[in-house]
Amino acid sequence: MDDSVVKPSYKPKLSDRLLIKVFHLVNRFVRWDKLPRIIGALNLEALRVELRQYNLHDGYASATAQGNANSEPMTDKRFEHARNSDGKFNSVEMPLMGCTGMRLGRNFPRVFTPKPTEEELWNPNPRMLSERFMARKSFIPATSLNLLAAAWIQFQTHDWFFHESSDESYDIPLSKGDDWPHGKMELPRTKPDEILSQTDIKCPGYKNTNTAWWDGSQIYGSSEATTRTLRNLHSDGKLLLDKQGREQFLPRDADGNPLTGFNNNWWIGMEMLHTLFALEHNAICDTLRLAYPDWSGDQIFDKARLVNCALMAKIHTVEWTPAILAHPTLKIAMNANWWGLVGESLTKMLGRISKTSEVISGIPGSGVDQFGVPYSLTEEFVSVYRMHSLVPDSIAFFSAETGAHQSTVPIEETAFTKAQQVLDDGLSFADTFYSFGINYPGAITNSNYPRFLQNLTTPDGLHRDMGTVDLLRDRERGVPRYNQFRRLLRLPAPRTFLELTGGNQALAAELSDAYGGDIELVDALVGSHSEPLPAGFGFSDTAFRIFILMASRRLKSDRFIAGQWNEGTYTREGLRWVQDTGMKDVLGRHFPELRAVLRGSGNVFAPWGKLEGSLGYGGVETNAPRGK
Repeated sequence: MDDSVVKPSYKPKLSDRLLIKVFHLVNRFVRWDKLPRIIGALNLEALRVELRQYNLHDGYASATAQGNANSEPMTDKRFEHARNSDGKFNSVEMPLMGCTGMRLGRNFPRVFTPKPTEEELWNPNPRMLSERFMARKSFIPATSLNLLAAAWIQFQTHDWFFHESSDESYDIPLSKGDDWPHGKMELPRTKPDEILSQTDIKCPGYKNTNTAWWDGSQIYGSSEATTRTLRNLHSDGKLLLDKQGREQFLPRDADGNPLTGFNNNWWIGMEMLHTLFALEHNAICDTLRLAYPDWSGDQIFDKARLVNCALMAKIHTVEWTPAILAHPTLKIAMNANWWGLVGESLTKMLGRISKTSEVISGIPGSGVDQFGVPYSLTEEFVSVYRMHSLVPDSIAFFSAETGAHQSTVPIEETAFTKAQQVLDDGLSFADTFYSFGINYPGAITNSNYPRFLQNLTTPDGLHRDMGTVDLLRDRERGVPRYNQFRRLLRLPAPRTFLELTGGNQALAAELSDAYGGDIELVDALVGSHSEPLPAGFGFSDTAFRIFILMASRRLKSDRFIAGQWNEGTYTREGLRWVQDTGMKDVLGRHFPELRAVLRGSGNVFAPWGKLEGSLGYGGVETNAPRGK
C-alpha cells in the first residue's frame, strides 16, 4: 500500500523513523520471528511505531465528538482518581473518549472500509463458506494451551466491545441442498449510528455499548446505575455474592441469569472467571479496609476496582499473550510492555529507570499518548478476536483433590442458564478450574469450528450458524477482505491461493473453487485461518499486526495506567497488589486446593500438570476420558 494514500496519524521522533528504515531493510531478507530475540523485539517495536503512524483512524469525522471540559464538565471530583463506569473522564480533555455509546474506530482509513453493496455482502455465500471451511470434522486441539486460555479471552472481549442491534434483520440466503434444519436463518443487522457527516453515508459508524477501556466493565457494568446494583453500598465497598455452603456465587435474577456487568453469551467459563474476579475485588477491599479504616465504602470500592482492573490488564499482557503467542521474542516484547526492557526485578527494586520511555521501563507510568487519534477500539480489532474455534465440543470434569474423573459434559449443556448446572450437581469451583487447566481448547484454524455453534439457539429464540455470522459481520461492517487487509498493513498480498496457503495444494484448490478463482474475494477470517503461522503462534501473523498495535494502545491511552500509575491513585497497598500478583496467586488465594497443582506451572494458561487420578484421561481428540 502506497503510504501517500494514507495520511499518518502522527510523526514519530527521528530515532523511531531510523529504526523503521533499518528494519524495512532487514525484513527484506529476514522476518521478525526469525531474528535473535532481542533484535526481534526491537523489530516489533519498529512495527508498532509504524502501525501507530498509519493504522489508527477515528470513527468520527471530527474529534469534537469526544466532548470537552465545557460540554462535559466533571461535576463529581471523585472521578479525578476513580473510574467512571460509563467510561467518561478517563481523558479530562476529551471526556467522552472511549465511553459507552461512542463509536468503534478503524485501523484503516474509512475510505477503505465502505458499506458493502448487496452483491459484496453475499458473494460468496457466507453460509456455504462456513460449512466448507469452518465446520469441525474432528477436534483439532491447541496442545500448548488449556481451556482456561479460551475462557479468558472471551472474558476480556466482553469488557471491551459489543455492538448495538437494529430492529431490521437479514434473511441469510441458503444454498441449494443446504441441510439447515430451521427453514431460514435470520440475524439482526448491526445498528448504524446516526449520520453526522458525509463520510457516514459511505462508511457508517457503529456504537460500542461497552466502555472501550480496560476497566472491568464485564464485572462492574458500563454505567454507574448498573454498578450500584452490583455492589454493597454500605461501608465495605464489595461486590454482591451469594454464599452457598463453602462457595460464593454470583446472584441471579428471576430467570436464572447472573447479575454481573455483562452476561451475554454465558457459559461455565464465564461463570468461573466472573466469580473469581468478583472474589478478587472483595479480597482487595479487605486489605484496603485494614489499611484505611476511616474510608467510606465508595473510597474502598473505587480503589479496589482500579487495582482489580490493572491486575487483569497485567495478566492479559504478561501471561495470556505469551501463552497463545508462544514465541520467545513475543515473551520479551509483552513483558517489556509492562516492565520495560529493564525487566520485572529491576523495576520492582528501583522503580522506573526512565520516566517516559515505554521501551525501557514499560507502559504503566510512561505517560498517556493518543498518537494523534482519539482512543477507541476498532472494527478490525473486533474482527481478529473471532476465536470461536477455541471452544471444544465437550468438557471433562475432574476432582481438584484426587484428579478423579467426575463427568464429561457437552459444551452446550454448560451454556446460558445451564452454566451453573455442573456446580449445582456437586462440583466445586476448584474442580472446574482444575478441569479447565488440563482440558485443551481448539486450535484457531480451518475446519475446527464447534458444530453446536453452527446450529445455536440463543435465549432470544433465534437459530444461527455463528460461522456464518462471523463472516457476515465483517462484511457488513466494512472490514476489508484478506488481501486488502494485508496491503493496508503494508504486508505482501498473496497472488495465488497456493501462495496464501503456504503450499497446501488441497486447501488452495478448495479456496479457489469456493471463491470462484478470485483471490481478492477471500474473507479476512478465512484467509487468516489458511495462512501458515509463525512458530508457536496460536493465530495468524496478519491478525497479529492488529494485535501488536492495539494491545499497547489499550494501555498507553489509559490515564489510570499510562498516566496516574502511582500510590496517590492506587495506594501503596494497591500498587503492590498489582505488581506482586499473577493469575496463579489469584487462583490460589480463593481456591487453596489448587496451590499444589499450580506450584509447577510456568504459565497458568498452558496445560497444567495432572494429578495422579487424572492420568490416562484427557484424550486430545474429544476432551473425554479414554476408554469411556
